[in-house]
Parts: sequence; structure tokens; C-alpha cells
Amino acid sequence: MEKNKKIRSFKDLEVFQNSYSACVTFHNIVFQKLPQNERYDLTDQLSRSTKAVPRLIAEGYAKRHQKLGFIKYLDDAMAECNETVVGLEMIIDIYNIEPETCKHLIEIYDKTGRQLYKLSEAWIKFKRKTKD
Repeated sequence: MEKNKKIRSFKDLEVFQNSYSACVTFHNIVFQKLPQNERYDLTDQLSRSTKAVPRLIAEGYAKRHQKLGFIKYLDDAMAECNETVVGLEMIIDIYNIEPETCKHLIEIYDKTGRQLYKLSEAWIKFKRKTKD
């Protein structure tokens, strides 16, 4: 995304774009290779957590006008990123499925978590400057 480009939609946020792309990559490359015995545990959990990150960013963006509305969703998205990182590490360590893809996704979700934290901090400062 271009620097100083005006944000008109949640889709303009790099953090949304990256998390959405990572979700699609996970589901197209890794998800189908997970063993059947993990269907109700690791597979289900990762399916939900990878999908949750971009959804929470989008939903939170819609509530950005509320004093703490956006922050709550960013915090929840950070938690889902952490959960996804742990799940991907388990896929590598337990099943050795698509280790390079999983490592790449871990990097994306780790970066996404940091970006969400910085966005949250910036939003708190911005909201203080503009009186509600």
C-alpha cells in the first residue's frame, strides 16, 4: 500500500490485506492436508482463527467512531493471530505438513499481530487528540 494513501475502507488497511491473503493461503494449501483425526480440534480451531483475523479488523473498522470499539476488535484480532501462530507451529512440529508454507504464514501472523498492536496504540493517541 502506498504511504500516505487515504484510508477509505477496511480493505485499504495493509493489515487487513495481509491477514486476508494469509487466510486464503492457509485454506488453499495447508488446511486440506491436515489429518482427519484433527478435524474437530486443530483443523477446526485454525479454520476459525485464520478467518477471524480479517473479519475482526473489518468489523472493528465499522466501529471506529466509538471511543474503544475499534480497539476491542483489534485486541481480539491480535489474540486470534497468536492462536494461529501456535496452531501453525503445532502443524510443523507434530505433522510436518507444509513446513515452509507454515513458517511463512507464521511470519505473516506475527507481523500482523505487531501491526494490530501499533494500530491500536496509534488509535488510542488519535482518539485522545480528537475529543469524542
